[in-house]
Amino acid sequence: MPLNILKLCVGIDDVDQLRAVQARRLREEGTLRHVTRHRPRRAEEIAGIGSLYWVIRGYVQVRQVIVDIETIRHDEGKRCALVLDPLLVLTEHQPRRPHQGWRYLDAADAPPDLASGNAMGPADLPAPLARTLKEIGAW
Repeated sequence: MPLNILKLCVGIDDVDQLRAVQARRLREEGTLRHVTRHRPRRAEEIAGIGSLYWVIRGYVQVRQVIVDIETIRHDEGKRCALVLDPLLVLTEHQPRRPHQGWRYLDAADAPPDLASGNAMGPADLPAPLARTLKEIGAW
């Protein structure tokens, strides 16, 4: 089973805003990298098979496959770059408390992906409404 990473998406209010920010970065830099201070000790369990699960406004809402994990030079020394697949995969909303940095997320604890297709589902609704429906057991 792949190991994943959980990270707060600071300064982002919804998935559409994340999509726009990352599209701009992809155009400017050619690759999506999320730079962190510390390299995961369990990198071999993550690179190429695990995902970065983004917490947006208190809920895991979306994930991206971590294609590679690189060591890069930074103004403040060495850093770790999580190289991300540009595809954003919507997930069921899972509440998460704020935390510093990133955390490991076992596959068994990760929220399931939302099905994409012709049927109407939570992915078609505004995020706050989808969360409320899930919380009251209507979805």
